[in-house]
Amino acid sequence: MADDTQEAESKRGFFKSLLNPPKCSMLRMIVIGVIGGIAIWGGLNMGMEYTNRSEFCMSCHEMTIPFEELKKTVHYKNRSGTTVQCADCHVASSKTPTDYMFKSMQKLIAARDVVGHILGTVDTPEKFEAHRLTMAKRVWAQMTARDSKECRNCHNFETMDPEKQKDRSVVKHEGAIEDGKTCIECHKGIAHKPVHQLLEQADASQKNN
Repeated sequence: MADDTQEAESKRGFFKSLLNPPKCSMLRMIVIGVIGGIAIWGGLNMGMEYTNRSEFCMSCHEMTIPFEELKKTVHYKNRSGTTVQCADCHVASSKTPTDYMFKSMQKLIAARDVVGHILGTVDTPEKFEAHRLTMAKRVWAQMTARDSKECRNCHNFETMDPEKQKDRSVVKHEGAIEDGKTCIECHKGIAHKPVHQLLEQADASQKNN
């Protein structure tokens, strides 16, 4: 009987300690949680920034094709000295939690390119050209859905100086504002090899079919 009483007291003491942990133990758990959270968050950010580097993108050698094309455009080299890297256009900056989630999702989606590299889908210039329009359409659709946020991180209608633009550009931009158009609708293929001819061919083929 005494043993049963002691066992019951022991169980009550155990559950009581769970419900009312010592203050030092609670403090230790909080400190460990904070340090662990900082370590995880820091690790994620370091990984995010590391994989944002163009050098990382080009570790799959076929990505040197679009990067070399970029280097020949005004987006890479110009009189003002501004330049963009792969992530500036293909991964939006994470200024808000929503952007951070999108950015993280883009990293997961990029795994498709790794699979394509492993399977040899675009591992030669010839294969890359064969898939160029498909890949371009995918990026255009994504940018359109986000109202060209990747473009608007650097370009803004409100701060454009019409006096320094060609008359045609001024008219087009005014029309875009009135019609609520997004950047990528008019500016396709400006950072890489022009694909307008491929797009026209694809549209013509669809009409014929």
